[in-house]
Amino acid sequence: MLSDDELLALAQDLESARVERKRSFKSDKSKIEEAICAFANDMPGEGKVGVILIGVDDKSFAPTGLEVTDELLLAITSIRSDGNILPLPTMNVRKAQLNGQDVVVIEVTPSHEPPVRLRGVIRVRVGPRRDIATRDEERVLIERRRSWDLPFDQKPIFGASLDELDLELFRREYLPSAVDRAWIAENGRSVEAQLASLH
Repeated sequence: MLSDDELLALAQDLESARVERKRSFKSDKSKIEEAICAFANDMPGEGKVGVILIGVDDKSFAPTGLEVTDELLLAITSIRSDGNILPLPTMNVRKAQLNGQDVVVIEVTPSHEPPVRLRGVIRVRVGPRRDIATRDEERVLIERRRSWDLPFDQKPIFGASLDELDLELFRREYLPSAVDRAWIAENGRSVEAQLASLH
């Protein structure tokens, strides 16, 4: 979840592949759905959360005085599960304060199962705007999904380092069961190279 300082910086910055501002929910619902879909697709492949700020003027960057109620938050949250965006996006909806006024923050996590479609159409961010994906962009998203469709023991764990692995267990149990002992004896590779070669 973004801190108040990060939120303020995003609200006052230009719209980008990560940020979109809307004055209200009622008049901008379809555009908000498109933005959620596009952020879930994460066309740039940065893996960063996309942020939609509702109740912020797009030109002045100032809060509009939107009244944030439980009903409004529930209506926004229902976008996730109403079946128009598939596969279901991972998103967080909350009330926040900008310059002492209420706004709604929607944080959309990039999907591991792209392409995400809104009513059957793939939406992506092209810099600061939303657009329909081209055939090549759709291909990139499909290939990205396939890279996640691996057996559990072949999926990368992002953020993990070699320090978190039990290298002694790797040397003692896994390596001898995966590679002939004669090859291990002849092989002068580093542990990092052995791990890489065995994926």
